[in-house]
Amino acid sequence: VQLQASGGGLVQAGGSLRLSCVASRRTSSNNGMGWFRQAPGKEREFVAGIAWNGGLINTADSVKGRFTISRDNAKNTVFLQMNSLKPEDTAVYYCAQSRTAVAGSGSGYPYWGQGTQVTVSS
Repeated sequence: VQLQASGGGLVQAGGSLRLSCVASRRTSSNNGMGWFRQAPGKEREFVAGIAWNGGLINTADSVKGRFTISRDNAKNTVFLQMNSLKPEDTAVYYCAQSRTAVAGSGSGYPYWGQGTQVTVSS
């Protein structure tokens, strides 16, 4: 499975970005998908995850109410809508496919995309 993330960029604080992640295989629609991020000098952290059918969504407290994860299985694509961005959201964002049908912070993620840089200026 190959995952291609895109949509990152430079935005001012308070702005919005929408990240996309396209999976190379249709079978990815049976798996949960997650977004993670890693800021310079920090460990990678879970941002949000969505179950295979969109029925169960997990979101980190740090982005709850500002970020929304969604997916379009017909297009093998998962999205991360990021609103009210803050400088502390600056990081490389990665999408990943869960080993199971759900996607939480403790799920196993054997497949990862290459990452897309998000930079939020103050």
